[in-house]
Amino acid sequence: MFAAERQAMIVEMIRQNGSVQVDALARELGVSSMTIRRDLVKLKEEDKIERCHGGAVAKHETDYADKQISHQGVKKRLARVCASLVSEGDTVFLDAGTTTYEIAKLIKEVRGILVVTNDLEIAQLLKSSEAELFICGGSIQKSTGSTFGRYATQMLADFKFDVGFFGAACINKEFEVTTPTYEKMWLKRNTPMQCERSYLVVDQSKFGRQAMTKINHLGDYTGVVTDKEFDGKERERLKEQNAVIIGVG
Repeated sequence: MFAAERQAMIVEMIRQNGSVQVDALARELGVSSMTIRRDLVKLKEEDKIERCHGGAVAKHETDYADKQISHQGVKKRLARVCASLVSEGDTVFLDAGTTTYEIAKLIKEVRGILVVTNDLEIAQLLKSSEAELFICGGSIQKSTGSTFGRYATQMLADFKFDVGFFGAACINKEFEVTTPTYEKMWLKRNTPMQCERSYLVVDQSKFGRQAMTKINHLGDYTGVVTDKEFDGKERERLKEQNAVIIGVG
C-alpha cells in the first residue's frame, strides 16, 4: 500500500470515528507504529488532523469568538466590496461566518431584500432590520453558531438566489475549497449552484491550507473576493480553472 493511500484511509477512519490510536491503526493497516506516527505527522503538517496523546482526532473549526477578532480590518474591506454587489429586491444567501456577518451589517437596510442564512448570529443581527429573513434549520454547530447537515441542505434545495456569499476554512495549493467539518460539505457544495451569482469571500490566511473534505474549487464561483495576491504560476492555474478574482487592496 502506498503512503498516500494509507494516509487517506487514516483520514477516513478519523472522519468516521472522531479519533484513532496509533497502535490500533498499526494493527488495522498492517504496518509499524513508527510508520503510523510518520503518517500522522505528515497529515498534521497538511492541516488535515489534530494530534492527541497516542493518536489523532478530527480537525475542528475555529470558534466563532476567535474568528471575530481575526483579520477584522480585511474582513470589513471584503464586506464592503460584497455589499456593492447586492441590489434592491435581491434574494441573498449568506453562508455562516464572521466575514458574511460583516456583509450582513452593510446590507441589512437595502430595500426589499430577502436574506436566507444558516448562521444564528446573522439571523440575530437581521431580526430587527428591514430585510425579510429566513433561517434554515438543522443541527447546530455550537462553536460556530451555524446550522448544517441533511435537514439544512434539504431546506435549501428548492431555493433560487440572486446572489450568494460563501466562506471557507481552507483553500489548498490546487485551489480546492476544503472544510474540516464533513457534514457541511453538501450545503457548501450545492448552494452556490442555486445562485445566479455566487461569491467566495476569503482573506489570504485561508490559502495554502488543507482540510479533510473537498467542497469544490475556485472556478465554481462567479467570483472570489480576496485580499490575496497571486504569483504568475498561481494566476495560470486560476486561468485554467476559469476562476475570476476580485482583488481587495
